[in-house]
Amino acid sequence: MFDTLEVLQLSQAMARHAGARQAVAARNLAHADTPGYKARDLTGFPELALRETAHFGLRATRDSHLSGARSSAMPEPVEDAGAVSDPNGNSISLETEMLRAVDIRRQHDKALAVYRASLNILRSSLGRQ
Repeated sequence: MFDTLEVLQLSQAMARHAGARQAVAARNLAHADTPGYKARDLTGFPELALRETAHFGLRATRDSHLSGARSSAMPEPVEDAGAVSDPNGNSISLETEMLRAVDIRRQHDKALAVYRASLNILRSSLGRQ
């Protein structure tokens, strides 16, 4: 019953997005010395959430609904357009990746805070503390 609450689904999607984005940032750091490697990142979560809710047509609410076309997959990482390349063609900046990691941590913490607050509201409504 409670797994269908949109606020819980939203916080779960936000935490999943933060995890996927952290994996992309870690891959960027792993390739910091690889010649020709371009920095990548995922589309921000607000843009993804807006894109998901912007269409007003039919949407899948269960895996078996509408041919199983449920859109919960993460997008593919795209090249960071603002990254400046080194002479060897590598566009990884350790400072940028550190700032990106802080942003990802904040996003994950925000998702957990929303989830915790939602559970506290549910507990309060049931008379439990």
